[in-house]
Amino acid sequence: MAAAASTSMAATAVFASRFPLSSTTKAAPVRCSALPYLPPRLSATAFSSSLKFAEPKRSSLLQVKASSSEESGAVDTSELLTDLKEKWDAVENKSTVIVYGGGAIVAVWLSTIVVGAINSVPLLPKIMELVGLGYTGWFVYRYLLFKSSRKELAEDIEQLKKKIAGTE
Repeated sequence: MAAAASTSMAATAVFASRFPLSSTTKAAPVRCSALPYLPPRLSATAFSSSLKFAEPKRSSLLQVKASSSEESGAVDTSELLTDLKEKWDAVENKSTVIVYGGGAIVAVWLSTIVVGAINSVPLLPKIMELVGLGYTGWFVYRYLLFKSSRKELAEDIEQLKKKIAGTE
């Protein structure tokens, strides 16, 4: 409190010296301050006791009941597990699937580390957002804006599907 008072007095003295004293008020110096008046701080107990929160009223007008029916498309877990087991048994090279799955998990983990490192650099995330917005704008203009370019994109996707499936 004393430090705040001495700081405000020092600030007052600095501002008071900028304004000349009038010749009629030599007995009492004029104090001018550009600092705003701050009200005294309230203690935590005074603040919490001054606020009283009303209990929220509970309305019983709206009641929701959840129910399940066989028609809603409920998934049978035993059927799902048997289907997965059949597909796993149909796979010839299980070690390759395990390696690819593990590689995918490691790739996701590494990408989260890289994205976290990029986010920690102050200006780089905003630059990446601008690059993404620019690429999105280019893609929309190049492939989605005109009918002929949409057909070209659909043909490119079909060719890619054939390459992946191995039918080409």
